[in-house]
Amino acid sequence: MQKFRIGIIGGSGLYELDSLSDVREEKVSTPFGEPSDSLTVARLGEREVVFIPRHGRGHRISPSEVNYRANICALKMLGVRWVLAISAVGSMKEELSPQDVVFPDQFIDRTRHRQDSFFTEGIVAHVSLADPFCEPLRQIMLAQARKLKLRAHDGGSYLCMEGPQFSTRAESELYRSWGVSIIGMTNLTEARLAREAELGYATAAFVTDYDCWHESDDVSVEMVMANFAANVKHARKLIEAVVPEIPLELDDPCFHALRGAIVTDKERISAETKQRLKPIAGEYL
Repeated sequence: MQKFRIGIIGGSGLYELDSLSDVREEKVSTPFGEPSDSLTVARLGEREVVFIPRHGRGHRISPSEVNYRANICALKMLGVRWVLAISAVGSMKEELSPQDVVFPDQFIDRTRHRQDSFFTEGIVAHVSLADPFCEPLRQIMLAQARKLKLRAHDGGSYLCMEGPQFSTRAESELYRSWGVSIIGMTNLTEARLAREAELGYATAAFVTDYDCWHESDDVSVEMVMANFAANVKHARKLIEAVVPEIPLELDDPCFHALRGAIVTDKERISAETKQRLKPIAGEYL
């Protein structure tokens, strides 16, 4: 039996893979509350995978209301070590067209209303987020996308906005002046928490639209959803190609992010706090 599982965060349509077997649902309660939905555990070839729909089945949960801490904690509790994030984004550059896929290597944070750390209420930890993605995993995803002949782009900055509204034109032009490649509402919060949980995280960001900076393409929900539906089949193929290529015993700095990061005097950390953090940082407490 494999030592670690591979987590996949995205829409529920991603689960409809002919190659899945032994499919079952698991409900997981975490010390940080309930995840977005029950998790789907399955086998994809020789690997075990765990799917979670970040917005819940039927897309019920706003980006600001997603319990990101519970989602990441639930994946860790089910033995996940790598997380493939599939997401829909807007393009901030002419050359990044709808239905392209971008594998960003940096983030800019413009969120305001969400919990994005496990280390609160009596404990402080400072993990490094200088390189916010697991680079070996990002490279595997990029290589497989190119083998599938998807229109794949290597690198770029993902600006994570709060939402759920789309940008104003002034915001869109400001972000373009910063050199941002794509814009979305979810992935940086996931990446922050995945790093604290010592998980390897990487994103396949499928372009659904040009943001409102593009004169010919004002953003609408209808446009976004139509392009996302077209991207889903590419995302499924990418998942099926990437999962078998992940070396299960790969070591990476992501998996040791908490070493030396907890700065609170352990004698001053309450038993309640230690219990809450047990799934995330038990070995350090």
